[in-house]
Amino acid sequence: MKEVWTTIASLMGVWAFSRTLLTAIFPPELLFTLTKLFHHFFNCFSSYCYYDITEIEGVNTNELYTAVQLYLSATAASSCSATSSNRLSLTRGLNSSAITFGLAHNDRITDEFNGVSVLWEHIVTPRQSQTFSWRPLPEEKRGFTLRMNKRDKPYVLQSYLDFITEKANDIRRKNEDRLLHTNSRGGSLDSRGQPWESVPFKHPSTFDTLAMDPLKKAEIMADLRDFADGSAFYARTGRAWKRGYLLYGPPGTGKSSMIAAMANFLGYDIYDLELTEVQTNLELRKLLMKTSSKSIIVIEDIDCSINLTNRKETNCGGGGGRDQCSFGLPEGGPDTEPGTNNSITLSGLLNFTDGLWSCCGSERIFVFTTNHVEKLDPALLRSGRMDMHVFMSYCSFASLKILLKNYLGCTTDDVAPEILRRLEEVTDAAEMTPADVSEVLIKNRRDKDRALRELVEVLSVRAEKNRSPVRRREGEEVAEEEEKREVESGDAAAGGGCFGE
Repeated sequence: MKEVWTTIASLMGVWAFSRTLLTAIFPPELLFTLTKLFHHFFNCFSSYCYYDITEIEGVNTNELYTAVQLYLSATAASSCSATSSNRLSLTRGLNSSAITFGLAHNDRITDEFNGVSVLWEHIVTPRQSQTFSWRPLPEEKRGFTLRMNKRDKPYVLQSYLDFITEKANDIRRKNEDRLLHTNSRGGSLDSRGQPWESVPFKHPSTFDTLAMDPLKKAEIMADLRDFADGSAFYARTGRAWKRGYLLYGPPGTGKSSMIAAMANFLGYDIYDLELTEVQTNLELRKLLMKTSSKSIIVIEDIDCSINLTNRKETNCGGGGGRDQCSFGLPEGGPDTEPGTNNSITLSGLLNFTDGLWSCCGSERIFVFTTNHVEKLDPALLRSGRMDMHVFMSYCSFASLKILLKNYLGCTTDDVAPEILRRLEEVTDAAEMTPADVSEVLIKNRRDKDRALRELVEVLSVRAEKNRSPVRRREGEEVAEEEEKREVESGDAAAGGGCFGE
């Protein structure tokens, strides 16, 4: 054993002497060139090609490195056994609600794309001491090395990197907390120079909890899903990637909850536009330019925000034309303040939703809500501006079953047949909003039997009241007004809109 250690020590001494001799005889530049030639010779006989993706490129952060890191974090979490060890790093970013996995230092993971297997390695090495720099660099030099077969390079390299970038954007959006924005008063800018102020969006409403007809919900969800996946479709048809929804109906029917459910379903931010704080069309256009993609732009109670009444009922429907009509705040309205000079025109609002400036971003949804749809100008309601009209109706029996599940935790199987039959008879005739029904269930949620009995009683009283002749005449007038509005909307769609007509 002693002879073995003596031999090893001798060999190490010879190696150190030879290395010192080579360094003294051959300059470092020549050694670097020889090493490079050796690697080039080796690569000629290798069936693999390698790509280095460093964290810092010059003085800027390499966005591709961040994208690969996010993508591999999802891959590592689902395929820990594919790595060379069982050690993963755990991180949670700023404004993120999720913990992400990542490769540990100098670890490897395999991935597959379109049937092609590739290998990723996370390389972390100490950075050499740096001289003076305007931007101090991290102490460690980080990067990813991608190894793939040479024969697969022409077919998958570019598409694979594009796939990684797209997936990383999806992961980033899901991990970040969504935001609720509102425009600053009078168009003032915040500390970052932005006209929007924001808070985290934490509304719990989803389509599962939304009290609405299930068939109508399924239709809306399918439409939203088609919109979110419609990048190629909108590009092929030459349309701006946007869509408009009009939510109308009595107060308390869940219009705001619908907007929150849409945002949670798509993972979009919400921009709540307060028109009473916008003074001019130019200011409205600037607000639109400062919104991000993958967002929902909301104008709630648009009939109350500014006076956008039907031109057929106003004097400006004469020779002036739509573009000449200026609608300010209603005189003497509750929101009117001394010195307020709101001069938003109908033309400005129409171009905001369907003009050239409406396509300055992509993947945006416009949502208008109103309690009195008959007061709005038909030009604002035509397809291309408000593509889908959603009537938020009174609570139906199908909606009632959802509310019973939400507030009492019971299904139709848990309710006595007699009570269930009575509820089915009076719910539609009662014409109660989901908000009113919810209040009855909330205050009795600790006693399910009492809640059901009181609900039957309240619905029965309201239904009997609605059966009176006066109520029937009012219902007929509402139906006539609704039919008249649909005819006017059809005429407006046939006649075209404000822009490009």
